Amino acid sequence: MTTAIEIRNINKQFVLRHTRSLKEALVWLLRGRKGDLSKKFHALRDLSIDVEHGETVALLGLNGSGKSTLLKHISGVMLPDSGTVRTGGRVAGLIEVGAGFHPDLSGRDNVFLNGAILGMTETQIKEKFDSIVEFAEIGEFIDTEVKFYSSGMYLRLAFSVAVHTDPDVFLVDEILAVGDEPFQKKCLAKIKELAAAGKTLVVVSHDLDLVAHVCERGVLLEHGRVIMDGPVGDVISRLRGN
Repeated sequence: MTTAIEIRNINKQFVLRHTRSLKEALVWLLRGRKGDLSKKFHALRDLSIDVEHGETVALLGLNGSGKSTLLKHISGVMLPDSGTVRTGGRVAGLIEVGAGFHPDLSGRDNVFLNGAILGMTETQIKEKFDSIVEFAEIGEFIDTEVKFYSSGMYLRLAFSVAVHTDPDVFLVDEILAVGDEPFQKKCLAKIKELAAAGKTLVVVSHDLDLVAHVCERGVLLEHGRVIMDGPVGDVISRLRGN
């Protein structure tokens, strides 16, 4: 495919179950389960978007607009109820901190596990292992079970593995909000390096200054729909109400 990401008419609903009192639940059962105790939430509505190879795109919008849900569909973590999502090349990134990490395994074992999940061969992981550990600043803790890691250590190792997979499409979801400032700057520099190398970036962040610094294109979502798609500065201005 010529585009890095092709999304066509995707829809996604979630069922929100409301906690009722025991009395209400009994009445509902006695009435033969008439009336639904749950409510459906439309996270994405007939959404279509194309991202070309090498584009840097920010998904913007208020909480609940569908940004993270859309990113999870691009990553393959979620599947749409209808519509299609196609990606070209290797997709990696940070959708959730330490996704794919096993708490009872050491950092070393998790590097190999996570690297394999992200499409690397054992030989590729071995070749990049020292670089992964050095970037993550894990040091002597690499052979410690990750359940004993701080959230910052977890993040550093997860990010390091993801960027070392040499992805064609790199996804980032609010992840730079976690961790200390020096490492945030290090992550940001690495993301810019990927962009300069012609990789496709899709970023979700509430830090609009960071987004303006990293991305050229902005896609504004509202209630699961695209309401604006254009230069990131213009989209940020609309989001801010300027």
